[in-house]
This record gives sequence, C-alpha cells and structure tokens, in this order.
Amino acid sequence: MISDNEMFDQFISECRWAVLTTLRKSGSPVSSVVAYARDGDELVVSTPGTAFKSKTLEKDSRANLCIVPNEEPFNFVSIEGDVTVEKENLVRNTRLVFNNIQNTGFDEPEDFEGWLESQQRVILRIKPTRVYGVIR
Repeated sequence: MISDNEMFDQFISECRWAVLTTLRKSGSPVSSVVAYARDGDELVVSTPGTAFKSKTLEKDSRANLCIVPNEEPFNFVSIEGDVTVEKENLVRNTRLVFNNIQNTGFDEPEDFEGWLESQQRVILRIKPTRVYGVIR
C-alpha cells in the first residue's frame, strides 16, 4: 500500500491524472499535469528526458504528485516523495502509464520502442514519504 488510509490508496489506484510539482534551482515550485501509473508501492510517470521536470529532478529529487479525479467532486490525494529518474526498463514502465490512460485518446504509439528513443523518454519513479488528501 502507498497509504495506510484505504480510501487514499484506492483513490490512487483508480485515478490517472495528477499535477507534478518539482523545485527549480532557486527553490521555487513549478507544476505540470502528468499521467501516472501505480507500480506496487511506487508511482511512475513517463516524460521526455529533455523536459524541465526531468532536469529539475536530477538536481533536487523532492516532488509532490497531487492526484485528481476526472470529475466532481474534486477530491485529491497528494504524495510527497523522492524521485529517481530512470533511463532503463522504459518499455514496461511506460506501458504501465499507457494502460492507466486507456480510452482517454492517448494511444500507445505504433513503433513504441522507436517512439521512446526519439522522445528520449525517462521514467520518474516516485517513492512516497508522505501521503495526505481530502476524499468527500
């Protein structure tokens, strides 16, 4: 389990979109919307290795992932954690994300491995250190 709170843990498993906040060199936060997937007790995000979030996480591994649902009520679960930028096992971990966003208009590219390479994709692996939120 990612959270001792069963409602939070179920919410994390059921949702697919989140806002990832990382820290600039100055310490100020920067956020972006991402798709994520659960990988056991950790979360994974696939993103280009050239993206700002990838670069900031290589310098400061702290992040917050605020998971939100697709509709009201807008409950949320935030996960603070340490992030590892992974450059291996991309096929498996990126497929976890694509499986989580099925039927949303984001289909896995036909030449999947070629796409991963051309996009210089990486996996952001989030190891939770604190979980909190509001479920109404």
